Amino acid sequence: VYDATMLNDVSEIEVDTPFGKPSDKITVGNFNGMGIAFLPRHGKGHRYSPTSLNYRANIHALKQIGVEYIIAASAVGSLRQEYKPLDIVVPDQIFDRTKHRVSTFFDDIVVHMGFADPFCSELSGILAAATKECGYSHHTKGTYVCMEGPQFSTRAESNAYRKMGFDIIGMTALPEAKLAREAEICYGMIATVTDYDVWHKEDVTIEAIIANAIANEAAVRDIIRSTIKKLAEKDGQDRTCGCSNALAGAITTSIDVIPQESRERLDLLIGKYI
Repeated sequence: VYDATMLNDVSEIEVDTPFGKPSDKITVGNFNGMGIAFLPRHGKGHRYSPTSLNYRANIHALKQIGVEYIIAASAVGSLRQEYKPLDIVVPDQIFDRTKHRVSTFFDDIVVHMGFADPFCSELSGILAAATKECGYSHHTKGTYVCMEGPQFSTRAESNAYRKMGFDIIGMTALPEAKLAREAEICYGMIATVTDYDVWHKEDVTIEAIIANAIANEAAVRDIIRSTIKKLAEKDGQDRTCGCSNALAGAITTSIDVIPQESRERLDLLIGKYI
């Protein structure tokens, strides 16, 4: 998915944020009449582990340049026999098993934002339709359990997740999805199944995971192209999913006690509300 040849008028831009630098430069261009931005979450060359990612800088940088939709690509393990390696999943739920990540932009004010449905229903529907039209074996629902990593699960953990009813497991959906919602950006995911995790009778090897991730790259590109075309048809229309006003009524801290420094740092996110 690092291939930007599908874009026209390609350039790279550096963005700084109140939360530091994002993982890398952002590649921008256009496709099918829409402005497109690509940010490699792990940095080019896969330099950052899931725990050490600056998720806040990544999402804030995309907000700064005007991004309204985030299509996240994530390699995942399967916790269900029917979710086979090389299948595509458009998940609809997340269960948080991370431990060491900052999951909000709002350290110094209180914001109680609803997060019952962590993926944008509108964008997820478009992703599912695009995946079906592209002809890939896919699942339009699934609960993604997000573990800390960077190590994979123990067998006990993997089997426990299965008993809890989870479908796929990965390391990057959180706090990405929470921060995207706080930034009022629609967030959907193309989860590509690489393996059966360690509950399965066949042991998982990193070689097999990487091989299947590479095999899924073409599928991810096809689905992204198709999704962008569908989004282009909506260009100029107001978003109806609710993501664009997710913070309405969520700011609990009295406006008159929010420090000026915080107002300035968070202006892009809460300025329209205060």
